[in-house]
Amino acid sequence: MELLATTLSTFITIYTGLLVVRILLTWFPNIDFYSQPFAALSQITDPYLNIFRSIIPPLGGIDFSPMLAIILLQLIGGLLAGVSTSGVPI
Repeated sequence: MELLATTLSTFITIYTGLLVVRILLTWFPNIDFYSQPFAALSQITDPYLNIFRSIIPPLGGIDFSPMLAIILLQLIGGLLAGVSTSGVPI
């Protein structure tokens, strides 16, 4: 069970990094998200972000949903890291 928690925690860390890269790339308007490698990044991150976009619409042209998505991932990753280091069974 500890191995599963560690693996999931590592996956969440990598996925959070991909989300941050995706968010930073939106600051550059000349990037075409329909060409590779940006299309692959969009396909990986957009389904998760769309969940939060349906909950929190953009306010004043600013999309706050990625912040909520990253906070939730960090909470889950922290819980899994705590489980994997303490040895407490889930």
